[in-house]
Amino acid sequence: MQTLADQPIQGIRSAFLDFVGDPFYTDDASSVRYISDGLLVVENGVIVDFGSYENLRNHYTNIPITTYSNNLVMPGFIDTHIHYSQYEIIAAYGEQLLEWLNKYVFPTEKKFKDKSHAKKIAALFLDELLKQGTTTALVFATVHAESVDAFFEGASHRNLRMICGKVLMDRNAPSYLTDTPETAYEETKKLIQKWHNHNRLLYAITPRFAITSTNEQLKIAGKLLQEFPDIYLHTHLSENIQEVQWVAKLFPNSLGYLDVYDRAGLVGKKSVFAHGVQLTDAEFERLSEAKAAISFCPTSNLFLGSGLFRLSQAKSNQHPVKVGLGTDVGAGTSFSLLHTANEAYKVMQLQGKPLSAFKALFLATLGGAQALSIEDKLGNFEPGKEADFIVLDLHATPLMANRTSRFPAQSLEDLAEKVFGLMMLSDDRAVQAVYIAGKLAHSLATVL
Repeated sequence: MQTLADQPIQGIRSAFLDFVGDPFYTDDASSVRYISDGLLVVENGVIVDFGSYENLRNHYTNIPITTYSNNLVMPGFIDTHIHYSQYEIIAAYGEQLLEWLNKYVFPTEKKFKDKSHAKKIAALFLDELLKQGTTTALVFATVHAESVDAFFEGASHRNLRMICGKVLMDRNAPSYLTDTPETAYEETKKLIQKWHNHNRLLYAITPRFAITSTNEQLKIAGKLLQEFPDIYLHTHLSENIQEVQWVAKLFPNSLGYLDVYDRAGLVGKKSVFAHGVQLTDAEFERLSEAKAAISFCPTSNLFLGSGLFRLSQAKSNQHPVKVGLGTDVGAGTSFSLLHTANEAYKVMQLQGKPLSAFKALFLATLGGAQALSIEDKLGNFEPGKEADFIVLDLHATPLMANRTSRFPAQSLEDLAEKVFGLMMLSDDRAVQAVYIAGKLAHSLATVL
């Protein structure tokens, strides 16, 4: 594997789109950065300069420059919630959350005790992410330590910035998938020491959800967060009405679903909660106060009939909550964050709320980085950040070419129209190239 230190300086010339502010709170002119003819300069896997080609060309006359004409370069997409172990059961028919877990998920996850199987699926999963333009993800493994090792080995081999963790479950799941508070602690601690901050890898404490963990196990998760304060907490929250009702029965002394986690010390600035469809107003306020994040998973919420996430409430001025987009494969029906943004738009339409293309793409890039507390590393083209970026072809199909003719765009208003068409019509054919730490990692249909 090529290391960051041995990558020579190079340039990428194209049209560029990234975000320097949050378009939910500022106007497009203040939050969107668009350069119709730009130059991105990368050395040793890090962005060293960025701006208009005209302004920078004389400073970099002797470096190799790759030109992508009539394309749009964006920061790599960031998926804030996905299950690699569910690669095999994407699009499994016809159940709501709790039934779906028992019928499809648990039997599939049993196979990840076998590390060779886990390695095979991890490779397929990571290559699919790259194919779709996703360069970073917050990932569920399974209860098996082997599944975590297999995932991180595959991610390390590809030099990816990935976050993952062993699932914790000590009740309300098949015996072949349960651990105990004691084994959860010991195995997780070893995995943290082995993988956290190894290359570009980060670790997340991962109780599946409150239903499958006792109070004792949740407290163990809180103990691990105290011992390793720079790691993540990743779990599910308030996805489905029946789930919320069950949590209330299992934890009768709690003030609500989020309070179950709060009492165990699991609600903090590096806590990421998937879904949040059924959150109360008080829970939104608590998440805002704690600087915790929600992963908005529209394709999954629609597929399982869970409901419509209130993005406008999460992005309110009064109690703002960090939000990123999550595909939630395998309940989610696509690995593509462009497709996920498409469905997010429709979820908001059903609530009578607008979601512009800029807002959706912010959630998939800088917003996702902020949700994962890695905005110092990723999310836009600021010098000093890691050079994970993607090249998008707005003319990838005849239909898209007709919809987004005359590119590059000459104004933000024109760009907004064109990237909305990209968001609504594209698939993996629109992802022409993917760069990881400045190195070409995927080109068209071929993973390199």
